[in-house]
Amino acid sequence: MVHNLSAGFFENIGKIFSNTSYLNMIGQGFLTTLLISVGAAVVGLILGTIVALVKLQPKSKAMIVPKAICNVYTTIIRGTPMALQLFIMAFVIFAIRGFPQEITAIIAFGINSGAYVSENIRAGIMSVDKGQTEASRALGMGTGYTMLKIVIPQGMKNVIPAIGNELIALIKETSIVSMIGMVDLTAVAKIIGSGQNLATYLAPMLVVALFYLAIVYLLTLVIKLIERRLRKSEKR
Repeated sequence: MVHNLSAGFFENIGKIFSNTSYLNMIGQGFLTTLLISVGAAVVGLILGTIVALVKLQPKSKAMIVPKAICNVYTTIIRGTPMALQLFIMAFVIFAIRGFPQEITAIIAFGINSGAYVSENIRAGIMSVDKGQTEASRALGMGTGYTMLKIVIPQGMKNVIPAIGNELIALIKETSIVSMIGMVDLTAVAKIIGSGQNLATYLAPMLVVALFYLAIVYLLTLVIKLIERRLRKSEKR
């Protein structure tokens, strides 16, 4: 039985790579996954940076409301399931006939990612020695200049690994978009292997898993390259 399962598995792997229709489906699913991942990553990084900077502002009457909004945002987003947030975006907020599902998914995942990125950035900036801020102010530098030129660059070096992990998690989380009817890599694997035996079902799942692994591996290499360059800049 094991021999038959193994033979059927490799046979189906060959069928997938020799079938133009299957390859086109996988290609389209890959592009959908990539589009959502990149779009959400950009939204998450921008939103997370803004939220982190707002939270780090000194206490003042002008910042009471913005700080409260940011705190509520991070608490709700981090405390509720991603699937639930996606459902609310797709079937409540953007339940508009003809509205692109890709945009809905990018916004949903971007908002979710932004909450985690904001905490990573905030922690990274807070890890910078306060003595450097005090020294820059003693030299006559303004608060904004100190934050932009001294604190943020050092803080970002500390949070690159954490942000990298968040981006990797984001790519894998996009596999739930099939729950709102989108056809991504995971959905393609289900379609190709649906109604078949175990060997036929397992083959497309493995192929799609290799695509996810390739994306994550490339992202990991990019993150390591950035970290290496930052280390070199510190030694100069």
